[in-house]
Amino acid sequence: MNIDPAEHSEADTYKLLTNLVVPRPIAWVTSIGATGVVNLAPYSFFNALSSDPPCVAVSIGTRADGSPKDTAANILSSGEFVVNMVTEELLGAMNVSAADFPPDQSEANAANLALCASLRVQVPRLTAAQVSLECRLFRSVELGSNTLVIGEIVMFHVADRLLGSRMHIQDFAPIGRLGSPSVYCRTTDRFAAPRISYADWLRGRRDAG
Repeated sequence: MNIDPAEHSEADTYKLLTNLVVPRPIAWVTSIGATGVVNLAPYSFFNALSSDPPCVAVSIGTRADGSPKDTAANILSSGEFVVNMVTEELLGAMNVSAADFPPDQSEANAANLALCASLRVQVPRLTAAQVSLECRLFRSVELGSNTLVIGEIVMFHVADRLLGSRMHIQDFAPIGRLGSPSVYCRTTDRFAAPRISYADWLRGRRDAG
């Protein structure tokens, strides 16, 4: 079936996109509002963009009335945020933080999540997160009703047990978003597929012929 997004509603396009581009990692973003309240919200329009400089991107939509969400407003104002990665034991708390709390209430408090100080930015990170990425705003781009924020990672926080030799990460199993409205996946079922070189490919063709 051919589906032209120009002939469908934004809601239908959202359903298609979020159910087809999967799985997506979840950025559980902490930011600070103008009054000092720590905002916490999850976003699955998120991924890594670059390693030099190390950058991640989070796309943040607007509220139903078209006004900016707290996360976007806070990041654009302060220029800082922290991406906390979501593992399965934190799923319940993440769901709490996704509710539409008013700006003067902290989702971290509502979800009974402790915060700890970051090292390079003023925004705190989640103590319970196995991985947190301290970010400074590198660039923002308006994408229709969304704000794409690109953050340069200025500090990685990785649980000691996850870090192996030569910076290899082991046994890290964040959850992923599979589709709207509430479908997720685990990342514990894995397999290896070693890369091959062009010479290996040619050798395989010769051997097969």
